[in-house]
Amino acid sequence: MPTRTLDFEGCVNFRDLGGYATTDGRSVAWRRLFRADGLHKLTGPDRTQLVDLGLATVIDLRTLDEATQRGSFPVDEVPVRYVGLPLTDVLPATEDLPDWGEAAYVAARYGEMVSEGGHMLTRAIDVLASDGSFPAVMHCSAGKDRTGVLSALVLAFLGVPDETIVEDYALSAAAMGRLLERLKAEYPDAVDEVAKYAPAVLHVVPETMEQFLAALRLEYGSYAELADFLGVTGSVEVLRANLLVDA
Repeated sequence: MPTRTLDFEGCVNFRDLGGYATTDGRSVAWRRLFRADGLHKLTGPDRTQLVDLGLATVIDLRTLDEATQRGSFPVDEVPVRYVGLPLTDVLPATEDLPDWGEAAYVAARYGEMVSEGGHMLTRAIDVLASDGSFPAVMHCSAGKDRTGVLSALVLAFLGVPDETIVEDYALSAAAMGRLLERLKAEYPDAVDEVAKYAPAVLHVVPETMEQFLAALRLEYGSYAELADFLGVTGSVEVLRANLLVDA
């Protein structure tokens, strides 16, 4: 059985979305779709591992400022289709950071990513449904919020049960402490500033995703209706054909 978490030197939250059972008795294929945190610090061995995986597509959900300041995926050494799709325009304001330790607040922010950033989610799903897109990875800086929203939608559209989506989301908790320490090392002259983001970085609880999914169902009725709202019904059918296998 393939491992869920893949070990890389330059990132801490790189995971396979394969192996999850769907409600129709199938499962998501392994080593086809991944989720991750920032991929701008990949080492030589990391890049070799991605080449060995046959990675074809990278979807970057970070803001334009993040991509500019921290760097982007090394397409010169790992030739892929790189697509930048900022799911939000800016990072959380400093005064809002303490609220990111509350599940209800974070779930509401996730809902806003769907309602306000739906065009980017639509584009991301359309990219995944395009020819030759797999294996693909979708990522942001921590790999839990923006990536968590897109991952949840893709899994939901594939027919993965809510409880499994919640469990997958919660797996990011194990990596967040390592991520915070890495950020402090990356910005040694701004450790106090980085520490302000601790509530937003470290907070990963199942209740957040549970409330987010419940709100989606309340707002849109069903995942099929949500797909219709986003204009990706056709792309979802392609994803199901390309990613689902008999269990």
